Amino acid sequence: MLVFIISIDASCYICQYYRGGAVDDTIIKAMTKEHLVTLAKKHKLFSIMKNLYVSVRNACRRFYNSRVPVSRKLIIFESFHSKKYADSPKAIYEYMLHDPAYSDYTFIWSFQEPEKYAHLKNSRTRLVKHESGAYFRAFARAKYWVVNGWISLDVKKRPGQVMLQCWHGTPLKRLRHDIAETVTTHHRQEDLRSNDEDVSRYDYFLSPSRFASKAFTSAFNLKALGKENIMLETGYPRNDFLHMFQDTDASRIRAELDIPAGKKVLLYAPTWRDDRHVADVGYEYKSPVDFDLLASKLSGEYVVLFRAHSIVANAFNFQKYKDFVIDVSDYDDINDLYIVSDALITDYSSVFFDYANLGRPIIFYMYDLEHYRDNLRGFYLDLHDLPGSIVKTEPEIIDILSHLKDYNKKHHTTYQKFNQTYNYLDDGGAAERVVERIIV
Repeated sequence: MLVFIISIDASCYICQYYRGGAVDDTIIKAMTKEHLVTLAKKHKLFSIMKNLYVSVRNACRRFYNSRVPVSRKLIIFESFHSKKYADSPKAIYEYMLHDPAYSDYTFIWSFQEPEKYAHLKNSRTRLVKHESGAYFRAFARAKYWVVNGWISLDVKKRPGQVMLQCWHGTPLKRLRHDIAETVTTHHRQEDLRSNDEDVSRYDYFLSPSRFASKAFTSAFNLKALGKENIMLETGYPRNDFLHMFQDTDASRIRAELDIPAGKKVLLYAPTWRDDRHVADVGYEYKSPVDFDLLASKLSGEYVVLFRAHSIVANAFNFQKYKDFVIDVSDYDDINDLYIVSDALITDYSSVFFDYANLGRPIIFYMYDLEHYRDNLRGFYLDLHDLPGSIVKTEPEIIDILSHLKDYNKKHHTTYQKFNQTYNYLDDGGAAERVVERIIV
């Protein structure tokens, strides 16, 4: 009886999936919640039904893929696990949307909350919900996939499709296969297996420099996977904006963030920590900053924009510092935050590579340097090459900010050398170069 009920519902799901109707994965989710879970508890067959659900779902996708052709002028975009409209996928999309040479192309964006991005919809752009039936159908149909990180391994690439991995930053900290085996990381072996399966889908991998290409090749195991020739050294499309923005852009963003007139802006953008993973929650971050001290010394002159890494799961309450700290962790495009900031404070995040394009002060607040270097990640870069000073206490930050002009002069030569080594391809034309290379 149980199998009979499942079979009927599964058949309905297959029909709807193939026809592309409004009802897609919601059918099987409802079936799981209303039919299967209740029956599973009663008959103690949860694992059997879970496996059957996966089998039915995969059969639906194979059936759909075998019937629907790949659309050669359809492109799907995903940024930061469908959380944001940002980064190089955004830059590539906007370049193609406004270039008459691509006026006959259509686009799909994936979002976890597509209703927040309804303003993006137009005659050539539609939105899908992350990992819905429409999401998998979109990936099955689009010839070009433009992403900047992990996408579900359930997304299977078909012959003729092209995947562009933009990634999301020049690496300071070691990644994937380059992390030492003795280092404590979450699910390391599982991640490495997933890396290799993920990389098998790549056709192109964006790189902003020779340095980054070398790091990515080893970190993503490209040579062993026969993918060492997929690197595109074009510069990052997302950094085009840093060479093209106008003063009116900065004024608009300051107004959106309600930054008081006359206040200088500090952007504090730390990365996440591998040893701060909470089961069934994700990575949490506890800020070590003494905001009481900073507020007492800096609030008259500065506002702090706090930007947690996109992978961090916990929220932050800065109500106590509402006139001093603005939480911009959910703000989509960090480029906007760069151009309104007078200085950047970070630790091991890749944000400083991009921010260096602006020639503004960077302070490296590495309070846990030894632990992070020796027990968590390690680095690709000699820290002596950083375009700024490493500090471990708030009083050091305050001292630097009180002598900011002198600080910039002190690091001027290092800054120039840094940009010549790591940002020499960032010139405002990266999106154009990428599109000309991959669109055929």
